[in-house]
Amino acid sequence: MNKESIAKAVFFDRDGVLNKDKHYLFRIADMEWIPGAREALAWLHTHGWKIIVVTNQSGVARGYYTEEDVHRLHDFMASEAEKAGGAIDDFFYCPHLKGAPVKAYDKDCSCRKPAPGMILQAMKKHRLLPAECFLIGDGARDVEAARRAGIQGFLFTSGRLDDFLQACLKQRNMGKEIHG
Repeated sequence: MNKESIAKAVFFDRDGVLNKDKHYLFRIADMEWIPGAREALAWLHTHGWKIIVVTNQSGVARGYYTEEDVHRLHDFMASEAEKAGGAIDDFFYCPHLKGAPVKAYDKDCSCRKPAPGMILQAMKKHRLLPAECFLIGDGARDVEAARRAGIQGFLFTSGRLDDFLQACLKQRNMGKEIHG
């Protein structure tokens, strides 16, 4: 396999990274992009990166909303990213929560971050190499999931996501890791 045929991917947590964290977001009307998020997605798309969202969605297990609600919001986000010149290639979400009131989702799974399951599933599905991937998340559980999956993790706390993305790319080019 030559260098040109190896896919590069950025994994994004959803709430607090791509969209403002509104505590169990599922309504399209409540969706608000983080400043610079659509621009970051457009830049990555035009530069040949795969864009994959990995998100814990325990609101399903808590009975606040359904998996259909999650899919509807993700379809909307993908459509809005396309309108801005970007893309979201795939979404992986974990609806599980140990001790959840909705018994169908009451489980200790390997996909809920900080477990690396969603990242590993995506890497297998999209035939990605760890060295060609990194994750941007807003919490320690995101960075830990990245570490466990063997990829770099970067902690986004505030500011414009497109500026933060460029700083992450610069760090990667210098061979420095800034995850736990």
